[in-house]
Amino acid sequence: MKFYKIAGLLAIAGIMASPLAHATNGMFPVGYGAKNEAMGGASIALPLDSLAAANNPAGMVMVGDHMDVGLIWFSPNRGATIQGNDCSAGVLGPYACGGGTIDGNYDGNGKSNFFIPSFGYNKMINEKTSLGVSVFGNGGMNTQYDTNPLAPFGATGPMGINLEQLFIAPTWAMKLNDTNAVGVALNLAYQRFSATGLQPFDCLTYFGACPDGIGGFSNQLQYSPTSSPGNMTNNGTDTSTGYGFRLGWTGQVTPEATLGVTYQTKTKMGKFSKYSGLFADHGSFDIPANYGIGIAYKAQPETTVAFDIQYIDFAGVPTIGNSSSIPLQYGSDNGPGFGWKSIYAYKLGVSHAYNSNFTVRAGFDYCDQPIPSSETFLNILAPGVVQNHLTLGGTWKLADKSEVTVAYVHAFEQTVNGPNSVSPNLGGGDANLKMHQDSISVAYGW
Repeated sequence: MKFYKIAGLLAIAGIMASPLAHATNGMFPVGYGAKNEAMGGASIALPLDSLAAANNPAGMVMVGDHMDVGLIWFSPNRGATIQGNDCSAGVLGPYACGGGTIDGNYDGNGKSNFFIPSFGYNKMINEKTSLGVSVFGNGGMNTQYDTNPLAPFGATGPMGINLEQLFIAPTWAMKLNDTNAVGVALNLAYQRFSATGLQPFDCLTYFGACPDGIGGFSNQLQYSPTSSPGNMTNNGTDTSTGYGFRLGWTGQVTPEATLGVTYQTKTKMGKFSKYSGLFADHGSFDIPANYGIGIAYKAQPETTVAFDIQYIDFAGVPTIGNSSSIPLQYGSDNGPGFGWKSIYAYKLGVSHAYNSNFTVRAGFDYCDQPIPSSETFLNILAPGVVQNHLTLGGTWKLADKSEVTVAYVHAFEQTVNGPNSVSPNLGGGDANLKMHQDSISVAYGW
C-alpha cells in the first residue's frame, strides 16, 4: 500500500478513536510508544518505534521501515477533601448555601477506565530520508464528582470536566551523515472539552439560578463570576483544532553515547466557544510548548541506559497558568486560570536484551509539582498532582518480523494540601487534592 494511503487511513482511524484523559506529568503522558513508556519515557536520544515523532522527530529516520499500533488502558484514581469551610460566611451570606458548609470527602472517579489508541508508520524514501506519521494522545484530564462539592451553592448534577487531545504528526527526517540526523513534525491537533456542575461559577444568587443573560450585579442579589454567562458549564462537548511543530536532532557523539535535543512549539488552538465563559481569553486553550534533551548510553552490547530532561511550559498558556485568584471574571482577557506552574520532568530508563527474542525494560519518571497549594480549590476539577512514576515492560520478537510490546506504569499516590485555598467569598477553608494512577500499554509492531 502506498505511504500516503496508509498515512491517511491511520489519521482517520486516530480521529475516530480519539484518546481520552491522560494525566501524568501534569496533563502530559510519561512517554509516547510502549517501548519508551516502559523506560520511564526516556526517548529523546533513543528512538524505538514509529511513534518516535512524538518524542523527537529526528529519530524516525533511525527506526527504518516500521508500523505500530497500540492501545493503553489508563485508570486514574482522583479525589479531594474540603475542610474548615463556612459557606454562610461567604459573599452572599447564609442565603447562598443555607447556612451550611461544603466540607467533605469527594470522589472524582465517576469514570475510572479509559482506552487510548496510538498508531505509527514510517517509510524510508532512500537510505538517508524517511517520511512517516504518528497518531497519539497528547494529554488530557477527566474528573466526575457524582457528589457535587458546589451543591450547597445551587449546583445540580455531577461536577467535572473532560479534556481530550489528539495529535496527528506527519514527519520528515534525514541523516546528515552516519552519526547525525534531524527531523521536523507538523503537529495537527484536535481537542474536545466538556464541563458540568459549575452553575455557581456562572452566577451566584440569593434566589435560585440566574435567569439567562444575567451578569454583574442586579439589586445586590445576583453576581456572575464569568464574563459570558451561559458559556461556563453544561453545554455539552465542544471541539477545537490547531497546529504547531516539533523539531529534533540526534547525534552519536561516541561509539557508546547518543545525544538528542527536541523542541515543540506552543500549539495554537481554536477557541472553545461553548466555554468562552470558563477559559481565559474567551475560550482559549492552547497546548503548551515543551522542549528537552536526552542521552542514551550503551553500557554493554545488550544493555542501554537512557536519561531525559523535559520542560513543559504550562505557565505559558493563560488558561492553564494564570492564577484562579486574578480579580477578573472567568473568560475575560487574560482572566483567571488553573494556576499551574511550568515543570521539569526527569526520565530514567534501562533496557536489556535477555536474548535475541526478548528485551526487558524498566524506568522511573519524576516531575515537579505543577499545582501550588494556593490553587487547589479550582483544581478539584483537574487534580494532576502525581509526581513519581515507576515503569516496567518488555518486547517479544515473533517469527514473521513482527513484535509485541507490553508496558506498565504506576503513578504513586500524591497529595497536595491547600491551606486557605477556598476563596473567602465561598466561606474559606482548605481544599486538598490526591491522585494515583495505573496504566497498561500493549503494542504490535512490524
